Amino acid sequence: MCGITGWVDFTRDLTYEHRAVTAMTATLAARGPDAAGVWLDTHAALGHRRLSVIDLEHGAQPMRTPERGPGDRPRAVLSYGGEIYNFRELREELALLGHRFTTRSDTEVALRAYLQWGADFVHRLNGMYAIAVWDTAREELLLVRDRLGVKPLFYYPTDGGVLFGSEPKAVLANPLAEAAAGPEELCDALLFLRTPGRVPFRGMHEVKPGHLLRVGRSGATEERYWALEARPHADDLPTTVATVRELLDDIVPRQMVADVPLVSLLSGGLDSSTVTALAARARAADGERLATFSVDFTGHTENFRADAIRPTPDGPYALEVARHVGSDHHMITLDRARLLDPAVRKTVLGAWDLPFNFADLDVSLHLLFTAVREHATVALSGEGADEVFGGYLWFSDPQARKAETFPWLRLGAHRGLDPRSLFHPWFVDGIDLAEYEADLYRTALAEVPVLEGESAEERRTRELGHLTLTRWLPILLDKKDRMGMAAGLEGRVPFCDHRLVEYVFNVPWEMKSFGGEEKALLRAAAADLLPEPVLRRKKAAYPSIQDPAYDRALITGLAAAAGEADAPLGPFLDGDAVRRVTARTAGGSLSEFERILVESTVRMDDWLRTYDVTLTDVKGTH
Repeated sequence: MCGITGWVDFTRDLTYEHRAVTAMTATLAARGPDAAGVWLDTHAALGHRRLSVIDLEHGAQPMRTPERGPGDRPRAVLSYGGEIYNFRELREELALLGHRFTTRSDTEVALRAYLQWGADFVHRLNGMYAIAVWDTAREELLLVRDRLGVKPLFYYPTDGGVLFGSEPKAVLANPLAEAAAGPEELCDALLFLRTPGRVPFRGMHEVKPGHLLRVGRSGATEERYWALEARPHADDLPTTVATVRELLDDIVPRQMVADVPLVSLLSGGLDSSTVTALAARARAADGERLATFSVDFTGHTENFRADAIRPTPDGPYALEVARHVGSDHHMITLDRARLLDPAVRKTVLGAWDLPFNFADLDVSLHLLFTAVREHATVALSGEGADEVFGGYLWFSDPQARKAETFPWLRLGAHRGLDPRSLFHPWFVDGIDLAEYEADLYRTALAEVPVLEGESAEERRTRELGHLTLTRWLPILLDKKDRMGMAAGLEGRVPFCDHRLVEYVFNVPWEMKSFGGEEKALLRAAAADLLPEPVLRRKKAAYPSIQDPAYDRALITGLAAAAGEADAPLGPFLDGDAVRRVTARTAGGSLSEFERILVESTVRMDDWLRTYDVTLTDVKGTH
């Protein structure tokens, strides 16, 4: 998986900046515990931390070409994180074109592909990747991010060039970068939105999914190389089901290529169970048995309380799938003490260096990944299926479909998840939160591709799908990446293969939900893979702890954020609102959405403290 970072500056000699570049690289140690490397040139410096997955003995980075450029420098140097799943086919094609290879790594394939096709090599890649290439002849840095944004990549323009890294902390380790936030950055955090390109650190950006960034002496230019397109869908239902299955039959085995142990995460839901079943078949064909992992909480299954987003517990279904496919199943059981462990929560905050969170789900996910890492280096996951196949409630809920904002914000507000509710009204009004939300929504709608002749209802479904894939999915992918990489675990997401996403995006809603069933198209494609109870199971969200004592601990953190003299958020929190939420824990637990609201507020305060973020242009501060 790896972590990449670097610095381009046309106004200074970076060969004297070894200490700074090494410090930037060191912040990514968890992403690459196996090796580290730094390469310095006059105006470019690249750093790399390696998690060895393919060709363990070779593939060290930054990787340099044997071909020489100006001043006897390497023709090009590359720092890369991720996986290119079609690297074997590309390697064969490049070999026929005269390229010679000295390793079996996909890193060398990416470097040779750049030499052959230049920036156009991105159109040939199938995978998840963040790539930095320094071209010594052109004196140009190329930053590339995969189509769906599975792998993160951030950058910070400077007067002389740019800083970049897999995580903001790598950029902030350079003295030229400042950790600051103003009204716009706080709006992003409060609204729980990831607008492509925007980052809650002032002056910092992310390379947008499906984009590349060129940095040269004349400045930086961004180019889009991929986007979802609206196309007529000519296939009938049986053909559509068969096509989805054919794609999955290719995608899952392709994403299982690794020279280290690989497992599958299994919740017992449709998505992870489908991936697991296909992976188990691929393993069985090689005479091997797949290992699977699930997470649960002490007493959770026995004392389970159903709610709107978790109608059933995961445990029994995960065990049924494991028995059905013959996997070696491991249940990782967590308790309140582990979730509240200060050391664990510090690790999570250090890994998730943006002010977004999913309450206890972040901590439990990291603990699950830490346990998995004792057995494997790579894990398959079902992430992305709800976004691709329309599995979320807002695709079918009439009120959410009519909402003149992001539909998950409307559903959250109806269930108590209103980011405004804990803050003083003068603060919310002062940062123009409502207008900011409206502007983001208008911008997002304007990006949705148009299909001529589409009905208003189908158009709305297309809008919901595009919003979900471009504004909601990035948060989930970033969360999974951060929590996994903090444990040195590479997560792979077959449902985010761009071929599948492109095809299903244009499938009409009546095919995706035929028979009135959520994700009916995926269920039909997986019909022969899963036991009937799992195939028909309603969507259940990732499990959350149901423990009043956990909620009381959260409230203690909220009280500190509101009451401590040095609390960064203290001046902006409404004491009466905080006391009302506190009172609700006296007789029981917070609701799921109240828990997210409280923990996101506490996390934002922790983020401001941990990264020493300077608040600027915000009423009540300097």
